[in-house]
Amino acid sequence: MHDMFADEAHDADIAACRETIKGGSKTFFAASLLLPGRVRAPAYALYAFCRLSDDAVDVDGGRMATIARLRDRLARAYAGRPLPQPVDRALARTVERFDIPAELPLALIEGLAWDAAGRRYASLAELETYAARVAGSVGAMMALLMEVRDEELVARACDLGVAMQFTNIARDVGEDARNGRIYLPLDWLAEAGIEPDRWLSAPAPTDALRGVVARLLAEADRLYERADSGIARLPLSCRPGIGAARLLYAEIGREIERGGFDSVSRRAVVPHARKVALL
Repeated sequence: MHDMFADEAHDADIAACRETIKGGSKTFFAASLLLPGRVRAPAYALYAFCRLSDDAVDVDGGRMATIARLRDRLARAYAGRPLPQPVDRALARTVERFDIPAELPLALIEGLAWDAAGRRYASLAELETYAARVAGSVGAMMALLMEVRDEELVARACDLGVAMQFTNIARDVGEDARNGRIYLPLDWLAEAGIEPDRWLSAPAPTDALRGVVARLLAEADRLYERADSGIARLPLSCRPGIGAARLLYAEIGREIERGGFDSVSRRAVVPHARKVALL
């Protein structure tokens, strides 16, 4: 049988996806180098579509027309008639080859629609519902690329995605605030005596805010630990890459901690030498 992943046109599309990831998702790109090629190539296709979707919503100021356009692109890819662009063609091949249910990328787009609407989250449970869409869905898709379909393992992959999203939210508090956005659970802010709109008008790394950031990172750590049991049961060839992604993301949390949980006046970055050591 002709291997549809072997033809040159598809290889060129995957190479274009790889470049998108290399520039836009440095942590994932570093970890991806440890994945086996049979998983790495389709992972570039998936991540490039996620990256493109995320950027489209951010750049276009999250207009609902952008969301409708993303849904249309996804529908075309699933119908085997992708737009004539590398990411769309590579995605179409990948979802067919690995039998990825459309509900997973659609969940991601739903989460991005919540971003576009500027939704806020009243509690940790609500924030988790959002993170399950924008990141848990990606974890589940990655599991399918590794040909893992066991429900328990897919659930742990979702935990890992949600943990990574919590880390991202903790890291980007200042950047989000400067864009008029707040993702931290509103009930936690209330308990800390922070009024969201007043704080957004002059974002500062107060002790109260640092406490909320620390609390979110503790939740992320709980989920990283829960994901570990799943990573240990992945196909042997896939464990180093996924384990590396988990370590590199958790290390962003440690970097925030070392900065006194101030992610308003500084943005935590894991130094290159530390990344290499972890890998």
